[in-house]
Amino acid sequence: MSEQVEVGVVTHYFNHIEVGAIKITNGELAVGDTIHVKGHSDDFTMTVESMQVEHDTVEKASEGETVGIKVPSRVHEHDVVYKVVE
Repeated sequence: MSEQVEVGVVTHYFNHIEVGAIKITNGELAVGDTIHVKGHSDDFTMTVESMQVEHDTVEKASEGETVGIKVPSRVHEHDVVYKVVE
């Protein structure tokens, strides 16, 4: 059974590039992690394939940073992002 730990919250969605901005509020997030995005109208799980901080590609982000992640569908402000822990 997988456990989910809240790791961040969506702060913005860039429609033209299909990227969600996620503020890391707890722990850290790394490329290869599986995340679950849940909100009023959003609910999907995906693997983080790449992340950017201030237009620089990064392998991991820590609490307090905001990262851009390409997402398969629209996300909305205040959607909660969980890290799926095996």
